[in-house]
Amino acid sequence: MMITLVGVSHHGAGVELRERVAMRLEEAAPVASSLAAVAGEAVCLSTCNRTELYVAHEDEHDAESLARAVLLEREPELASALYRLHDEAAALHLFRVAAGLDSLVPGEGEILGQVRAAFEAGTTGAVLDRLFRQALHAGRKARSETAIGESPASVSSAAAALAQQVFGDLTGRRVLLVGAGKVSEQAARNLITRGAEIAVVANRTLDRAAELAGRFGSAALPLERIEDELARADVVLSSTSAQEFVLTREQVERTARERRGRPLFLIDLAVPRDVDPAINELDGCYVYDIDDLEAVVAETLGARRREAAAAEAIVAAEAEDFRTWHASRDVVPAIASLRARAEEIRRSELEKAEARLGALSESERRAVESVTAQIVNKLLHLPTVRMKQAAAAADGVVYADAVRHLFGLEDER
Repeated sequence: MMITLVGVSHHGAGVELRERVAMRLEEAAPVASSLAAVAGEAVCLSTCNRTELYVAHEDEHDAESLARAVLLEREPELASALYRLHDEAAALHLFRVAAGLDSLVPGEGEILGQVRAAFEAGTTGAVLDRLFRQALHAGRKARSETAIGESPASVSSAAAALAQQVFGDLTGRRVLLVGAGKVSEQAARNLITRGAEIAVVANRTLDRAAELAGRFGSAALPLERIEDELARADVVLSSTSAQEFVLTREQVERTARERRGRPLFLIDLAVPRDVDPAINELDGCYVYDIDDLEAVVAETLGARRREAAAAEAIVAAEAEDFRTWHASRDVVPAIASLRARAEEIRRSELEKAEARLGALSESERRAVESVTAQIVNKLLHLPTVRMKQAAAAADGVVYADAVRHLFGLEDER
């Protein structure tokens, strides 16, 4: 089976375009299932930086068309930003993604968990199961054997660094945390290490807000009451799965008099965005979305280039292992068929000679069995070795097809 990847990422599309095709995990699972029903196997990976469809299939053109149609149905303007990768190129890309090498913040820690969640929610068979398991292995190996995962290595830590750049000192600054998921928690911990205070945690589910707030000694608030806290907040950090703005310009405007000119810094880590970008037009309000973190990331790139190079080498080696395995799938069935045909002939000839072998003792019969089996094994040894070697090269399929044709194995494919 072949592998096709169709996707869009921060390399070719801004957040305003990416958010239109972003999918929550509960949306991604049925998308993968519907693709797999037609193509064979499918996984949908959707993060802040990318939405990608991985498909394992027999027909490259059909799979690419199907995956492309799924994304364009969600956003027709996406056409010029879509990229397509196949087989080894698709595998190498996924391995780089899992290792954090393709992220807005190289080495970010969140992506490995997102790849795992997408894999578990996908509809996989032998090919994509092997691909994603090896990608996760490559990601873990890159982090354990290099320092690419060191600070600031995530969107969360970059957001905290950006807040510190704006205020100079975060000591005593009140943070309104909107959303109680993992990204929000990681961002909160980064802000705390820089001196900020998590004053309030707001979430659509109050119990979840209370659970996270309890870890920080903060107050919990339902999402619809965040306007009540805007007047006292210095930083608003939002990361929810809402499909529309959870904080609008009108809400912030209504609190302007109470704020008395104090600046309000808003960091929006969500895709789709949580914070209305029009808030940036208000005096004293500064809105930064996920794409704006590039400036913070740029300052850390130099220190991590050497580690990224080491991680790239690890990823390349893992991708080559996968390429060899994937290519071997073309020749292994041919090898198995050839050996099965040879064994069938050996046994058939022994059965024909049964009348002449009847006088043989049990030990002599075993000797005949052993000798004939050894003859078959020795005859097939070199062709088997050569076919396995060819599997790692571009002509592996040609070898397999030639063997099937020469030995009449076509009907057994």
